[in-house]
Amino acid sequence: MKRYEEFAYVLDFVPRGKSYIIREREGPLVQAIGQERLTLLEILVTPDSDFIPGEKIAIGKENRTKIVSVLGKLNYDELSTEARTELQSVLEKLIVENEAHFVSYFNELQPLTPRLHALELIPGIGKTFMKQIVSERERKPFDNFADLEKRVGVHDPAKLLAKRIVEELSGGSRITIFVHH
Repeated sequence: MKRYEEFAYVLDFVPRGKSYIIREREGPLVQAIGQERLTLLEILVTPDSDFIPGEKIAIGKENRTKIVSVLGKLNYDELSTEARTELQSVLEKLIVENEAHFVSYFNELQPLTPRLHALELIPGIGKTFMKQIVSERERKPFDNFADLEKRVGVHDPAKLLAKRIVEELSGGSRITIFVHH
Protein backbone atom coordinates (compact mmCIF):
# COMPACT_ATOMS: atom_id res chain seq x y z
CA MET A 1 0.00 0.00 0.00
CA LYS A 2 1.37 3.38 -1.00
CA ARG A 3 1.38 5.95 1.79
CA TYR A 4 1.04 9.62 1.04
CA GLU A 5 1.98 12.60 3.13
CA GLU A 6 -0.92 14.40 4.82
CA PHE A 7 1.09 17.46 5.86
CA ALA A 8 4.22 19.20 4.64
CA TYR A 9 6.37 22.11 5.73
CA VAL A 10 7.11 24.86 3.21
CA LEU A 11 10.75 25.31 2.20
CA ASP A 12 10.27 27.79 -0.65
CA PHE A 13 7.39 29.51 -2.45
CA VAL A 14 7.79 30.58 -6.07
CA PRO A 15 4.76 32.62 -7.24
CA ARG A 16 5.70 32.07 -10.90
CA GLY A 17 7.66 28.85 -11.10
CA LYS A 18 8.47 26.17 -13.65
CA SER A 19 7.98 22.60 -12.52
CA TYR A 20 10.95 20.25 -12.32
CA ILE A 21 8.61 17.29 -12.46
CA ILE A 22 6.07 18.09 -15.18
CA ARG A 23 7.58 19.76 -18.23
CA GLU A 24 5.71 22.77 -19.55
CA ARG A 25 3.94 23.12 -16.18
CA GLU A 26 4.14 26.65 -14.81
CA GLY A 27 2.41 28.45 -11.98
CA PRO A 28 2.66 29.13 -8.27
CA LEU A 29 4.81 26.37 -6.78
CA VAL A 30 5.90 25.35 -3.32
CA GLN A 31 8.88 23.18 -2.48
CA ALA A 32 8.21 21.42 0.81
CA ILE A 33 9.21 18.51 3.02
CA GLY A 34 6.65 15.91 4.06
CA GLN A 35 5.99 15.61 7.79
CA GLU A 36 5.96 11.83 8.09
CA ARG A 37 8.26 10.38 5.44
CA LEU A 38 10.50 13.46 5.05
CA THR A 39 9.93 13.43 1.30
CA LEU A 40 10.97 16.49 -0.68
CA LEU A 41 7.91 17.56 -2.68
CA GLU A 42 6.91 19.93 -5.44
CA ILE A 43 3.38 21.25 -4.97
CA LEU A 44 1.19 23.29 -7.30
CA VAL A 45 -0.75 25.83 -5.24
CA THR A 46 -3.78 28.02 -5.92
CA PRO A 47 -3.19 31.40 -7.55
CA ASP A 48 -3.18 34.35 -5.16
CA SER A 49 -2.09 32.19 -2.22
CA ASP A 50 0.96 33.02 -0.15
CA PHE A 51 3.32 30.86 1.91
CA ILE A 52 6.21 31.41 4.28
CA PRO A 53 9.10 29.01 4.97
CA GLY A 54 8.32 26.70 7.88
CA GLU A 55 4.54 26.96 7.40
CA LYS A 56 2.76 23.64 7.91
CA ILE A 57 0.30 22.93 5.09
CA ALA A 58 -2.31 20.21 4.59
CA ILE A 59 -1.56 18.30 1.39
CA GLY A 60 -3.66 15.17 1.94
CA LYS A 61 -6.55 14.50 -0.42
CA GLU A 62 -9.20 15.61 2.11
CA ASN A 63 -7.81 18.68 3.87
CA ARG A 64 -6.42 20.77 1.01
CA THR A 65 -7.22 24.45 1.01
CA LYS A 66 -4.48 26.29 -0.88
CA ILE A 67 -3.17 23.20 -2.72
CA VAL A 68 -4.08 22.27 -6.29
CA SER A 69 -1.96 19.11 -6.45
CA VAL A 70 1.22 17.45 -5.27
CA LEU A 71 3.23 17.18 -8.49
CA GLY A 72 5.71 14.68 -7.12
CA LYS A 73 8.99 14.02 -5.33
CA LEU A 74 12.05 16.18 -5.73
CA ASN A 75 15.70 15.24 -5.30
CA TYR A 76 17.84 17.39 -3.04
CA ASP A 77 19.74 18.82 -6.02
CA GLU A 78 16.45 20.03 -7.54
CA LEU A 79 15.71 22.24 -4.54
CA SER A 80 15.99 26.00 -5.02
CA THR A 81 18.78 27.85 -3.23
CA GLU A 82 16.17 29.26 -0.83
CA ALA A 83 14.76 25.80 -0.10
CA ARG A 84 18.24 24.44 0.69
CA THR A 85 18.94 27.44 2.91
CA GLU A 86 15.69 26.92 4.85
CA LEU A 87 15.91 23.10 5.07
CA GLN A 88 17.86 22.85 8.36
CA SER A 89 15.70 25.33 10.30
CA VAL A 90 12.41 24.00 8.85
CA LEU A 91 13.47 20.47 9.83
CA GLU A 92 14.23 21.65 13.37
CA LYS A 93 10.70 23.10 13.57
CA LEU A 94 9.18 19.88 12.13
CA ILE A 95 11.16 17.78 14.65
CA VAL A 96 10.14 19.91 17.64
CA GLU A 97 6.47 19.90 16.57
CA ASN A 98 6.60 16.10 16.25
CA GLU A 99 8.85 15.57 19.27
CA ALA A 100 7.40 12.25 20.50
CA HIS A 101 8.02 10.65 17.09
CA PHE A 102 11.67 11.75 17.04
CA VAL A 103 12.36 10.97 20.73
CA SER A 104 11.35 7.38 19.89
CA TYR A 105 14.49 7.12 17.71
CA PHE A 106 16.65 7.73 20.80
CA ASN A 107 14.66 5.04 22.61
CA GLU A 108 14.67 2.46 19.81
CA LEU A 109 17.69 2.73 17.47
CA GLN A 110 19.82 -0.42 17.48
CA PRO A 111 23.38 -1.39 16.46
CA LEU A 112 23.92 -1.59 12.69
CA THR A 113 27.06 -3.73 12.93
CA PRO A 114 29.06 -5.04 15.90
CA ARG A 115 31.15 -1.84 15.75
CA LEU A 116 28.61 0.79 14.72
CA HIS A 117 25.41 1.80 16.49
CA ALA A 118 22.75 3.73 14.55
CA LEU A 119 22.83 6.44 17.25
CA GLU A 120 26.44 7.20 16.28
CA LEU A 121 25.26 8.35 12.85
CA ILE A 122 23.61 11.37 14.49
CA PRO A 123 26.13 14.26 14.46
CA GLY A 124 27.53 15.00 17.91
CA ILE A 125 26.83 11.51 19.26
CA GLY A 126 29.91 9.35 19.46
CA LYS A 127 30.60 6.16 21.40
CA THR A 128 30.43 7.88 24.81
CA PHE A 129 27.02 9.51 24.32
CA MET A 130 25.73 6.38 22.56
CA LYS A 131 26.64 4.20 25.57
CA GLN A 132 25.04 6.71 27.97
CA ILE A 133 21.84 6.87 25.88
CA VAL A 134 21.56 3.06 25.68
CA SER A 135 22.23 2.69 29.41
CA GLU A 136 19.71 5.40 30.39
CA ARG A 137 16.94 4.18 28.07
CA GLU A 138 17.26 0.65 29.52
CA ARG A 139 16.43 2.11 32.93
CA LYS A 140 13.58 4.25 31.58
CA PRO A 141 12.73 5.39 28.04
CA PHE A 142 13.18 9.10 27.36
CA ASP A 143 9.96 11.14 27.66
CA ASN A 144 11.08 14.12 25.54
CA PHE A 145 14.14 16.06 24.38
CA ALA A 146 14.43 17.88 27.73
CA ASP A 147 14.59 14.51 29.51
CA LEU A 148 17.29 13.32 27.08
CA GLU A 149 19.29 16.53 27.59
CA LYS A 150 18.99 16.33 31.37
CA ARG A 151 19.88 12.63 31.74
CA VAL A 152 22.58 12.32 29.08
CA GLY A 153 23.76 15.87 28.36
CA VAL A 154 23.11 15.83 24.61
CA HIS A 155 22.56 19.49 23.66
CA ASP A 156 19.83 20.51 21.20
CA PRO A 157 18.82 17.05 19.92
CA ALA A 158 16.43 18.60 17.33
CA LYS A 159 19.34 20.44 15.71
CA LEU A 160 21.47 17.26 15.65
CA LEU A 161 18.64 15.22 14.10
CA ALA A 162 17.99 17.96 11.51
CA LYS A 163 21.69 17.90 10.52
CA ARG A 164 21.53 14.14 10.05
CA ILE A 165 18.34 14.34 7.97
CA VAL A 166 19.87 17.03 5.71
CA GLU A 167 22.87 14.72 5.25
CA GLU A 168 20.58 11.82 4.28
CA LEU A 169 18.47 13.97 1.92
CA SER A 170 21.52 15.41 0.18
CA GLY A 171 22.95 11.94 -0.49
CA GLY A 172 25.84 12.47 1.90
CA SER A 173 25.33 9.12 3.61
CA ARG A 174 25.10 5.52 2.42
CA ILE A 175 23.08 4.51 5.47
CA THR A 176 19.71 6.17 6.05
CA ILE A 177 17.84 6.10 9.34
CA PHE A 178 15.21 8.79 8.82
CA VAL A 179 14.72 9.16 5.04
CA HIS A 180 13.13 6.38 3.03
CA HIS A 181 13.53 6.78 -0.70
